[in-house]
Amino acid sequence: MFSSIFSTSPPVDPTAPTFHPVSSQQGKEAFGQLEAKDTEWLCPGGFSTETQVFYTIGDDGTFLICQIIHSAVGVWYPTIQFTCKVYDPKSKDKTWRRSSKADEFSVTHKSAPDSEYPESYTIRANLSTDLQISLEVSRPKLIPGFKIGQGEKGGYSYFGPDPLKPEAISIQGPGMFIHAIQGMRPNLVASSWNFANFQSPQQGGVSAIQMEFKTLENYGRKGSTSGGVVVSIGSLVVGDKLAAVTAETHWPDEESSPDAAIKSRAVHLKPYSDTETGYQAPSELAFEWAAPSLLAESPGAYAAKVQVDVGDNEHPKGLVEKVDVLAEIPRVIKLAVNYVAGTKPYIYQWLNPATLTLIGPEAGQSAEIEGTLYAEATFIS
Repeated sequence: MFSSIFSTSPPVDPTAPTFHPVSSQQGKEAFGQLEAKDTEWLCPGGFSTETQVFYTIGDDGTFLICQIIHSAVGVWYPTIQFTCKVYDPKSKDKTWRRSSKADEFSVTHKSAPDSEYPESYTIRANLSTDLQISLEVSRPKLIPGFKIGQGEKGGYSYFGPDPLKPEAISIQGPGMFIHAIQGMRPNLVASSWNFANFQSPQQGGVSAIQMEFKTLENYGRKGSTSGGVVVSIGSLVVGDKLAAVTAETHWPDEESSPDAAIKSRAVHLKPYSDTETGYQAPSELAFEWAAPSLLAESPGAYAAKVQVDVGDNEHPKGLVEKVDVLAEIPRVIKLAVNYVAGTKPYIYQWLNPATLTLIGPEAGQSAEIEGTLYAEATFIS
């Protein structure tokens, strides 16, 4: 999440930090358990975007995304949109639909604190004659939702010199729910994003999640030319229990230690020039996690790595879609983003079988976990 108010006033100290990353929280202090209000819709005004996303990988391999987007642009009335994508990796069939009509979709949250599934969401959508959605998403009680940091300020990166006055910005299977708030125009928040969602039924249920963004030059710890800060957060679930939460800041003037106790890293490997988008796209992706254990019965640390070959233009592997963002979003948002000449954001989406190397707290506790990796790489500028 990103918190912002717009201001043209420079900081008193020109080299004062203009970016305060959520990933500054370290170790067990990084884990903040979600409260009910954390996933309530804020519906902020100004130039802001808020979204809730449901990802599901079915037992048969079918991949489903359901997303609700609340978009505000200045004084215009906010736009609310529901999008859905269904992808069959076996047949390569892909269905994508969207709707901005309130009578065509609904999302209902249910709370049952003393049950095996303390909360659940029911999603109903009638998007077209060839696509209707009926989805039940339930959270097991042993896997609490999390945010990085605790209290009301937990979960946010702050843009601006003063953090107190910040400036900026039927399928059944394992799933993940994200509530994200973007309080600035997309081209002002970050230059690129990476995302990983690994799921496996092995060892009682294993997942590895990672989200990363890189700031523009305006936002860093030494003023407006010290940007390019990479913020990465993530989590590891082992045996259907939240085992570790990762949060790491990569400063442009520091080398990231290969021996760091806490790691949250995404790397693009073997990049090639994609003539379709104009970006240097990766042909391989690597993600890494390391953090102290959150499980009282397993003290120590967890670590994990996964690498996947996603191919190139001529020989893509697991490519779901290259999303031309400006072609997908509501027109009023498109106008706000497109005011920057040459800005043409793209989202690469891949779904592939993958092997996660998982290392547990006990000596010699290492396992190769077979599962499915959904990954995104977003290029904005």
